[in-house]
Amino acid sequence: MSDAAKPSVLFVCVHNAGRSQMAAGFLTYFAGDRVEVRSAGSLPAVQVNPIAVAAMAELGIGIAAATPKVLTTEAVQASDYVITMGCGDTCPVFPGKTYLDWSLEDPAGQDIDAVRPIRDEIQQRVQTLIAEIGAART
Repeated sequence: MSDAAKPSVLFVCVHNAGRSQMAAGFLTYFAGDRVEVRSAGSLPAVQVNPIAVAAMAELGIGIAAATPKVLTTEAVQASDYVITMGCGDTCPVFPGKTYLDWSLEDPAGQDIDAVRPIRDEIQQRVQTLIAEIGAART
């Protein structure tokens, strides 16, 4: 790991506006400073999806201030876990990293009722990840 006491996780989706931002929000919320959290996109959007922001706000998790970022080789190299959500082929691969591909529906262009189940699945996967890397808050 980049720092033996603090694992780092990079969430990647195409636009870094929905799935990866929600995942980063959940990981930050549930693990706090026990994990270094990053997110990026292969073709980042201009802003985070407002429906994703609203869906997260329903759970008391704020991601409105987040901004989509471009995926860089440096971000991948600096991460212990790289979790892709629909753009696995564009993510550079380095030895020693743990790569996971989460097959999740894209919330882009969907209403809040369609985004809630995506959000809830991301929450479950993030909580499983936290248990796997031993980063739960005590």
